[in-house]
Amino acid sequence: MGYALSRRPTGLIIFLALQQFTGFQSLDVVPPVVKPPNKVTNNQNPPVLIVPGSAGNQLEAKIDKPSRVHWMCYKKTDDFFTLWIDLNMFMPIGFDCWVDNIRIVYNKTTRKISNPAGVTVRVPGFGQTYAVEFLDKNKLSGYFHDMVTHLINMGYVRDETVRAAPYDFRLAPNEQEEYFARVKKLVEDMYEQYQQPIYFLSHSLGSNFVLYFLNQQSPAWKDHFIKGFISLGAPWGGASKLLRVLASGDNLGIPLVSNIKIRKQQRMTSTNPWMLPFEVAWPANQTFISTPSFNYTNKDYERFFKDIDFGDGWFMWEDTRNLTASLPLPGVETYCFYGVGLPTPVTYIYDDHFPNADPIDYVYGDGDDTANSVSLGLCKRWIGKQAQPVHVKEFKALPHSEIVSNSEVIQIVQSILKGIYVEENSTSHKTD
Repeated sequence: MGYALSRRPTGLIIFLALQQFTGFQSLDVVPPVVKPPNKVTNNQNPPVLIVPGSAGNQLEAKIDKPSRVHWMCYKKTDDFFTLWIDLNMFMPIGFDCWVDNIRIVYNKTTRKISNPAGVTVRVPGFGQTYAVEFLDKNKLSGYFHDMVTHLINMGYVRDETVRAAPYDFRLAPNEQEEYFARVKKLVEDMYEQYQQPIYFLSHSLGSNFVLYFLNQQSPAWKDHFIKGFISLGAPWGGASKLLRVLASGDNLGIPLVSNIKIRKQQRMTSTNPWMLPFEVAWPANQTFISTPSFNYTNKDYERFFKDIDFGDGWFMWEDTRNLTASLPLPGVETYCFYGVGLPTPVTYIYDDHFPNADPIDYVYGDGDDTANSVSLGLCKRWIGKQAQPVHVKEFKALPHSEIVSNSEVIQIVQSILKGIYVEENSTSHKTD
């Protein structure tokens, strides 16, 4: 590991931290009961490639640093260690070490992102599912495990007919050229091996990554290699929550870590500025941050970044603002599923201590408790605009962090893969 700590957090602290961890990912604290898979020798279902949400896969690091932030932090390691998620990060000193290792360095002159000096970060398990099924080596923080287990029960095989494409979730798509090249090669290899086009299955921010990827491919390539795109809880038009995260931080329920302290890490990612509410999705007069001196809309991002003393954020936003802002058509058959009917903050109200204190109040709108329905439902705009069908289904009172493991959603995903999906209380259309 990347810091010299011998004590482990207590079970209660671990439980509380993982139970309340929210955002563009899903964590299930108690590992689900796994049923023995039904062995199927000849699986005729199309292959599946999973793309997780933000913080939805493991990361590893190796360090040989010129300095360290605390004498208890390691300066050098002989091999790679778990960077995300290691439960020692919830300890106060461990957290400081972790932030210093996972942070990114942004160069506003070159508009490029790098790791800190002496830090190498890698994404383990590309093409395999283990790094998205559980986010820690001890298998306490489950994510796609329920979904993968059900796919195995219907005849899929781990790391063969169902695979995953984890990524460095600190970096927006414009910094992921090598990753997308690997995804394209993996799709083509899966097609070659199983002689069937594949389904993308993604959650939250992973869906935005898939949309970006699809728009880098030709229509002929997509027609040949992609069977469909199943999206769960995608913030297509960004999320107002990210303004609060960047302004004053959000400790995500992690004990002993203040919002302001975790803010440093949350600003060190280009995906958070990318996911600020898009202009295509929100009314121009929609206030996301309200303070005694100013109300910030999506027209005020330059002032927002200046006022929170995070100038690099403005350049990161400029670098990423047009990646998917026009909501380009995916160009493949698409299933867009998301939760609605839950109070979801749309405006964060601060007092004079902004941005160095928590919001004092909220204005709520509709959504899945993390992303607003204004953003989640943007996929409806694709209906009738492309030759391939677009299916949209809303799930009442289904939280953002539970859609991946929800039994109804899993059954619907299975029906899609089996080719027996039937529209019920949803919208579908294709052009002639």
